[in-house]
Amino acid sequence: MSQPTPEFLKKLKAQTGAVKRIGKDLSYYDTEAAQQQERIDKLVSSGADEHDVRKQKEVLEETHQMMPDGKKRLAAAQRDLKDLLDSFLKDASPEAAASEEIVAARQLLQETTTGTA
Repeated sequence: MSQPTPEFLKKLKAQTGAVKRIGKDLSYYDTEAAQQQERIDKLVSSGADEHDVRKQKEVLEETHQMMPDGKKRLAAAQRDLKDLLDSFLKDASPEAAASEEIVAARQLLQETTTGTA
């Protein structure tokens, strides 16, 4: 196989997009949780109504509940991307393995794997 086929590139683009999107979602949840905790801390320090504090804690808990599912989805997307790359690279020529799309996908996989470890 000298170059990646259009069909393979389409699958690769979809899978790298999924890894990026899920990674961004997890990053958003982390940021949201930190902001929500700050909001709760401000409410508590200002002596806000207990009901308001409780509601904000519920929002924080909902954010925390989204994280395990997101991590599972990210791990699955990473695994799918790795499998797709591995199946291509086992028969690929060195020039095909060095194509821009393949290098970018491998780099993304490495970044997201070390980022979640």
